[in-house]
This record gives sequence, structure tokens and C-alpha cells, in this order.
Amino acid sequence: METLRHIVLFIHLIGFALLFGAWAVQAFGGKHEVTRLMQIGISIAAVAGLALAAPWGVPEGVEFNYAKIGTKLVVLLVIGAFLGIGQARQKKSGAVPPVLFWGIGVLTLVNAGIAVLW
Repeated sequence: METLRHIVLFIHLIGFALLFGAWAVQAFGGKHEVTRLMQIGISIAAVAGLALAAPWGVPEGVEFNYAKIGTKLVVLLVIGAFLGIGQARQKKSGAVPPVLFWGIGVLTLVNAGIAVLW
């Protein structure tokens, strides 16, 4: 069961890498657009993250840090909202507001920081 948890964690990291990598390509490439790859990345990270938060395959006596899980979930939902709003604005006016675009990258790094440092 521990091997399965490690596989799900690996998939979760791949989702993060897709989201942040696609954002970084846009940020440093000068386009500042919300791409489909960002949406796919957040979807993979969200599904795998929720699977990791489920109490399966955990050794006896191990307790979850629900405050950390809840905080990461809220940050994930805000990133998803930024992606959705940014994509809608992009379709309507042709550009993503800079606050939304940079917020996606910063919050993605914050979410990773919470995972590592908390």
C-alpha cells in the first residue's frame, strides 16, 4: 500500500510540475497567457492531492495535519479560480490581467512551499 501512496505522490508532483512549468514558459516567454496545459496540471495535482489526503495505507498511529491539508486545498481553489477567470478574460479581451497571471505562479510556489516547509 505504501508503494501505491508513493505512486500517487509522484503523480501529484507531475501535476505541480505541469502547472508551474507551463506557467514559467508563458512568464519567461513573454506571452502571459493561460494555457490548456496549466488546466491539466492543476487537475492532476488536485485529484492526486485529494487521494493523498485520504486515510488509506497509512501506518497505525500516524495522524494527518488537517490544517495543512485545508490550507493547501484553499490555495489550490484560489489558483483554480485565477486560472478560470484568467482564461475567461483571455477569451473576452485577448489578455490575462497581470495580477491574475502572476498570482497563479506565486500561489503555485506558495502551495509547494507549504508542502515542503510545514
